[in-house]
Amino acid sequence: MSATTSSRTIRPADRTKAIKYAVRDVILLADKAKAAGKEMLYLNIGDPNIFDFVTPEHIVGATYDAMRANRNGYAPSSGIPEAIEAVKREAARKGIKSICHAYITSGGSEAIELAMAALVNRGENVLTPSPGYPLYTAILAKLEAENRPYYLDEENDWQPDVNDIASKIDDKTRAIVLINPNNPTGSMCSDDTLAKLIAIAIERNIVIFSDEIYDKLPFDGRTHTSTASLSDEAKIITFNGLSKAYIVPGFRIGWGVMSGPPDELRRYAEAIQKMERARLSANHPEQYAIKPALEGPQTHIAEMMERLTRRRDITHERLNAIKGISCVKAAGAFYAFPRIDLGVSDNEFCSRVIAETGVVVVPGSGFGQHPGTQHFRVVFLPPEDVLEKAFDRIAEIAADYC
Repeated sequence: MSATTSSRTIRPADRTKAIKYAVRDVILLADKAKAAGKEMLYLNIGDPNIFDFVTPEHIVGATYDAMRANRNGYAPSSGIPEAIEAVKREAARKGIKSICHAYITSGGSEAIELAMAALVNRGENVLTPSPGYPLYTAILAKLEAENRPYYLDEENDWQPDVNDIASKIDDKTRAIVLINPNNPTGSMCSDDTLAKLIAIAIERNIVIFSDEIYDKLPFDGRTHTSTASLSDEAKIITFNGLSKAYIVPGFRIGWGVMSGPPDELRRYAEAIQKMERARLSANHPEQYAIKPALEGPQTHIAEMMERLTRRRDITHERLNAIKGISCVKAAGAFYAFPRIDLGVSDNEFCSRVIAETGVVVVPGSGFGQHPGTQHFRVVFLPPEDVLEKAFDRIAEIAADYC
């Protein structure tokens, strides 16, 4: 590059330096493996539609009917009334009472970004779970705010370490992020853990961001407890959407439900509404799928969980049978976060797995992990035969280190 060209290069914003998104970043390695002729087995993306899960017909039909009725213009900024009311009824069924505001967004991701952007200033901090979904750290980087990770305890079924959380809160802490069920570990918070987190948030007057996108996908007869159902005093925004349980991630339909003392949350709710108006609206015709999804037939969920339970069990058994790999059994969602004790970094191990076998997994460092530990994330949405083949290949790479 010449000196003239270098001086004319457009410099990107500094805030983009800290943005990483491990789930997508591994595709660069996967593309190289594919170009080299490897048979690819993708265990990296939590998209049920690319496997053998199909969107329920009544959800597709509702959207199609809305498009045919020319509901193709802008929607109200917070969402269409029918969808807002359905979301509020769903929250009430989960036990959430003191609802101050509900808003429909382009996926749960936008609901999270609006809530964080309306709350957090540059230099302030938010506590995020480690391991946790990298969207939160990416948003905080854009806001030039501090991501302050707290650890989940692998020895205690990946429960949040409440003492670690309490020790990391200071005068610049604005919120605690809770992902329940958790991505990437598949863990679920106990009611006792939730109660302790709520007590801390109330005492320190900070917001809880409760990401519950996998709430309808618990295993083994477990019941999911919505964080906000345990307190009317705590200031909580509950995030959810259609993507996972209703098998429409491409619809990009999510929402946020703010609950807690109305007078104390009024200005914050107004700030979120300002941001809603600034971006016009979420997808319009897809919003007509929200009420049929939440209040229509739910039979597909039981069928989905039947298949996912078998795949979860295969994943747990096969990974724990590999020398140097151990894995906590997932309690919900469709992820596992196995630990590597092979004297090798997670990045090196995953790079070898992808390059040499075509099995695409994501390094644990992309989600956060306790210092000194190494992990990788597995998505067990693929059919059983694909999972079996993938774990055979992972075992071959692990054997090289033993």
